[in-house]
Amino acid sequence: MNKSRVEYYEIACQQILEEDYSVFSIQWVVIPESYGQDFTPGELIRLYLAYIRFFTYPFVTPEVTPDGIEFRLLRTSHSMLKFDAPQHTGTPHGKKATLRISGGFLVQQGQCDRGELDFIVEQVADGTKLTLQLSDYCPLLLGSLKPSLWRKWLYRLTQAYIHKVVTVRFLSRVHKKIVGYNAPVKVVRAKLRSGVNT
Repeated sequence: MNKSRVEYYEIACQQILEEDYSVFSIQWVVIPESYGQDFTPGELIRLYLAYIRFFTYPFVTPEVTPDGIEFRLLRTSHSMLKFDAPQHTGTPHGKKATLRISGGFLVQQGQCDRGELDFIVEQVADGTKLTLQLSDYCPLLLGSLKPSLWRKWLYRLTQAYIHKVVTVRFLSRVHKKIVGYNAPVKVVRAKLRSGVNT
């Protein structure tokens, strides 16, 4: 099959605080239909962990443990975020792997049983859609489920911004890896849910 080159591609993004002030963040890219049909959520996780290690070195070290995955600070035993082992399920148009948040010092106390990071691979009209979705996460920086205005801005200007930059650059890197060449990227705003933009 001939694989045509794209002139540019889009990465869609939405980051909001929901009514309960938990975080919803989603980014996705569509790989052209002549590429990426055999890509899996497990492969997306593997590449993501490798990219986090590369992008944040030496501050964050992803570690696979018997219980799941931890993002550790400076190669220590201090976990910034802990996730249970991936749970693989089907979707109407593909598959996903879910990492459920189970702890870490970047999570509000009492909210460690909330939040998940989904890695989704689905077939759509234009090709293969690769999605990272963070939902129901309660970050420590917000302080509580009723954060003050300054805490909202602190989260927006630090952790929310870093998460967006890392995820967009990661999806751009995956796009290049799959299609085999660089193409200009355009980040576009999506609107799947209502809430306060971060």
